[in-house]
Amino acid sequence: MTSFDSRRDRLRHLLKEKSLDALLVTEERNVTYLTGFTGDSSYLIVGQSPTGKRELLLTDHRYTEQLESECPGLELAVRGPGVKQADFTVDTLTKLKLPSLGVEADTMSVGMFEKLHEKLSATKLARTENLVESLREIKDEGEIGEIREAIRIAEQAFAVIRNSLRHGRSEKEVADELEYQIRLFGGTCGAFPSIVGVGPRAALPHGRPVRESKIGDHGFVLIDWGARGRLYHSDLTRVLTTAKLLPRQKIEPKLQEVYGVVLAAQRAAIDAIRPGAIMKNVDAAARNVIDRGGFGKNFGHSLGHGIGLAVHEQPRLAPDQDRQLAAGMVVTVEPGIYLPGWGGVRIEDDVLVTEDGCEVLTSVPKELEACAV
Repeated sequence: MTSFDSRRDRLRHLLKEKSLDALLVTEERNVTYLTGFTGDSSYLIVGQSPTGKRELLLTDHRYTEQLESECPGLELAVRGPGVKQADFTVDTLTKLKLPSLGVEADTMSVGMFEKLHEKLSATKLARTENLVESLREIKDEGEIGEIREAIRIAEQAFAVIRNSLRHGRSEKEVADELEYQIRLFGGTCGAFPSIVGVGPRAALPHGRPVRESKIGDHGFVLIDWGARGRLYHSDLTRVLTTAKLLPRQKIEPKLQEVYGVVLAAQRAAIDAIRPGAIMKNVDAAARNVIDRGGFGKNFGHSLGHGIGLAVHEQPRLAPDQDRQLAAGMVVTVEPGIYLPGWGGVRIEDDVLVTEDGCEVLTSVPKELEACAV
């Protein structure tokens, strides 16, 4: 049995709990997770019939050869030229005569749902949420290996960028070079558009790099970057001090203070990560350190998120999350303090929940002294 067979069997178990005969999987990454197929414009039907398992991938002629290598043995329904995907889906489901069908409510369009509701009068439709996503939370060894590879690529690219930082390079130049280096080291692309913020622009948690802001204009720069390997992602953030690029400049005391609080907060959160830990309590471990440091109102986002086929996925380390962590989850831990007009500090690592604690998968140094360029 392949990992994809196992995943589809676990999904069938969830469907049985919800008294559903099948699920129409329309979210592209969920199709990939359940089949290994890396194309697009394809849906998957997973279910259980009285005569056995039901699995059918709805695709088009562009992918038939690719599917033979990526998903050998998977039954296909192939639509012809000029046939609309929605119409083909309705026709296929009509022939299957399913008594009940779950749909992915978070990703299916209203138009598609209404079309199914109109045409499949004999099928009971049920909106579902996070069925496949809940399976994706726990990574198997193959997935963890792919995340490790995405981290390796990101860290190698960052090492090149760090060694090439010069006074006068723009934020955008640095971000563009990061993307280039990620691809040179084997990545498919960046996990997301890299964030590069010099000085006061580091106070923008998701600020876009600009040409006008230059390395060395202020004493530090925040870089948030990641790589997509084959399919899986990494996500890191570091603050580099750039005072050495200019004569007679030193690390300012305020940066030392803020950085120290953020680093202590991150370490407290990582120490709290283990199977069974409540997600909001991990968030609180970092938030309490920042509160005691006097910067509580300047930490305005949740502590972290899951990472995998998507760069942001379940679970979440946030104040509203009462769920428990489990072995196999991979989460970011990224506390931050943002002071408008001065700048911001965020430190982010990717962390695997293990059977008896956790493992920090990322290895870029983060002591302030080690972040000088």
